[in-house]
Amino acid sequence: MAKLGVEGVSSLPRDCLVLCYGFFGVAILINVVKDGLGNRWGRFVPLPMAMAIPFFLGPYFAIDMCVGSLILFVWERLDAPKAEAFATAVASGLICGDGIWTLPSSVLAIAGVKPPICMKFLSSATNHRVDKFLQGSS
Repeated sequence: MAKLGVEGVSSLPRDCLVLCYGFFGVAILINVVKDGLGNRWGRFVPLPMAMAIPFFLGPYFAIDMCVGSLILFVWERLDAPKAEAFATAVASGLICGDGIWTLPSSVLAIAGVKPPICMKFLSSATNHRVDKFLQGSS
């Protein structure tokens, strides 16, 4: 966003605005279809804003929501009354716990502690060089 604010729309990749306009139109269309289907079938159509959350907050939040939803699903099957009574409190506690982890994570990053697992997206050429390096070291 900072780069976009400083350099303007010309700093975006080619056809980026076309994709943005297209996905904006698709999101509006999905909302119209969801509203038009009514409650019976509309509940099966996802909300585009909910699908956009990982792009705003990062993918870890979507993973947390997925795990939390699976836990709630199982909990509702095992003990529906308690699940309905305590689900909001448990979800709030899990979200706070995830937020509290930010502080130790920041301290570890400042201290230079490297995580044991790393995920990085590379170009095809760079990925090929890394693969050759790793094959040569084994």
